[in-house]
Amino acid sequence: MQNPNPTPNQSEPVETLLNAQPRVLLVDYEPGIRSAVQAYFEDEGFLVSTACDGEEGWEKAQAEIPDVVLSDVMMPRMDGYGLLKRLREDERLGGTPVIFLTAKGMTSDRITGFRAGVDDYIPKPFDPDELVARVRNVVQRQERLLREAARYADTDMGQMAKQITEIRSMLQGGGNKKGIAPADHVFTPREASVLQLVAEGLMNKEIARQLETSIRNVEKYVSRLFAKTGTSSRTELVRYALENALVN
Repeated sequence: MQNPNPTPNQSEPVETLLNAQPRVLLVDYEPGIRSAVQAYFEDEGFLVSTACDGEEGWEKAQAEIPDVVLSDVMMPRMDGYGLLKRLREDERLGGTPVIFLTAKGMTSDRITGFRAGVDDYIPKPFDPDELVARVRNVVQRQERLLREAARYADTDMGQMAKQITEIRSMLQGGGNKKGIAPADHVFTPREASVLQLVAEGLMNKEIARQLETSIRNVEKYVSRLFAKTGTSSRTELVRYALENALVN
């Protein structure tokens, strides 16, 4: 029997990956919530798999490479924070959007989640339509960023290097802001490495070879850097990184 949720092939063209049905991994300890949310998302055209706790969620995330992870916070064996930590540290899953579903609604709990790297935070009980809308928004934002990153994958190296040289020269002239304290960003080690290589003028193919990973993974890291820095192109990203002393 054909697997209805095949693992994505990292060598697939970006457009093929973006046009596929969004894959959602739902991690929640309550069977009733798992069943109801899964049925609702499947009716909306999503591919959904479920897990009862963070440990099972981690195993399924590794096997399936979901587009979005919806996770409860309070769970046995491994809670939502533990799952989020593993996802963020993983080579293939570090850029996966994660949304916490939890009954905890205190501001301090939400701040803890955002500081840990969660993308959104939805308290229970939630409206199913709102949940789907927010997940769809995260997926669409990720798709836009991936398309933007992919658009530059084959950019002429000479042109990009010239732009970076011009930016560096401008900053070394009257507009150098390196005396200012670095912007407060939390990058994973791999995100920091990708940012440094982008600032050195390497394209995604060269970055992938140097870091011994796939172009798709590099695209995800560049997309996540766009999101974290509020930029929308490699030139803007390099300028921002240099102005804020985020790279050498």
